[in-house]
Amino acid sequence: MLSKLKINRVAFLVALFVCMNYGQKLTAQDSSGFRVVGYYAGSTIPIDSFETNKLTHLIFCFGNLNGNSLQINNATDSATIKKMVQLKKEHPQLKIMLSLGGWGGCKTCSDVFNTRKGREDFVQSVKKLSDYFKTDGIDLDWEYPAIKGFPDHTYRSEDRSNFTELLKELRKVNGDSFEISFAAGGFTEYIASAIEWKEIIPFTNFINIMTYDLVHGYSTFSGHHTPLFSTPQQIESTDHAVQLLLKAGVPANKLVIGAAFYGRFFQIEPDYAVDLYMPCNFSHAFSYKFMNDSLSVANGFEIKWDEVAKAPYAINVKRRLLATYDDEQSIAIKTKYALANKLGGIMFWQLYDDKFQNGLLEVINKNKQ
Repeated sequence: MLSKLKINRVAFLVALFVCMNYGQKLTAQDSSGFRVVGYYAGSTIPIDSFETNKLTHLIFCFGNLNGNSLQINNATDSATIKKMVQLKKEHPQLKIMLSLGGWGGCKTCSDVFNTRKGREDFVQSVKKLSDYFKTDGIDLDWEYPAIKGFPDHTYRSEDRSNFTELLKELRKVNGDSFEISFAAGGFTEYIASAIEWKEIIPFTNFINIMTYDLVHGYSTFSGHHTPLFSTPQQIESTDHAVQLLLKAGVPANKLVIGAAFYGRFFQIEPDYAVDLYMPCNFSHAFSYKFMNDSLSVANGFEIKWDEVAKAPYAINVKRRLLATYDDEQSIAIKTKYALANKLGGIMFWQLYDDKFQNGLLEVINKNKQ
């Protein structure tokens, strides 16, 4: 009887050990596909001071169109890309990507991509530059196809199908191992009108949802610029964008939600309370790395937390300023949200706004593990 009990106990312990290790393997496999994507628009000198080993993708910002071709604008930008590629020697898992556009950087996109020759010329230039710099992919930041974006930039309804054809050509010419992503507006009008979602899925590795600037430089009412959840007063949010895209047929594992490593100040109009959802004008932006000074009590700020939006904000009654931003708490919650919903990862604008160590990238890294 004792021998049988011992045998059963040993068998139980072996089974428990196997199950625990299997569970650990599953966890590692599940988290291994989680992308941490950083945009970079800073100077060359400090880039290797950041903890880039905690990224899966680092995106150079920005190249622009010169005629039909992607152009890297100057020698400084070329040096930055080369420095980024050198990081791969220490961090071979890191993907380095070029990008096109940005806010105000896609003036001729609608015209160029409206013709087959324009698309083909552009794709060939992407391949040429990628081969030259030995980069791993391209991120398209066209703001925006088919809807109004930067003032005076051309847009047309055909942009939707032209964007699909552009992605198709990029995949055909550059092959399956080439990373293709694009920066998608995180607001309802973009999701409803700018992209043929089901058609583009086969040609993209992931989609960077810009779930920041939801209250922006042209806004006339204050609010959260990068909230996780909608509030009764503000429907635009990270979760709102994710749910719309899932309903549009985009696979969860291709959706990379956006976080802001910067904040925005809004000047509240006279005769209104200094608070969210008030008439205002955009004042200026600030980097996370300077946030402790920018929002200090000594400078007259009171830090607040919106439990519904899962987002911080700050007010300065004397100066009539409202600040909206991401912080350590909101970044941690966003990262956990992406993991819990089996999304493709989290991205942020931009690495240059972070601290070299123990910044928001470190918050993402801790919480994704």
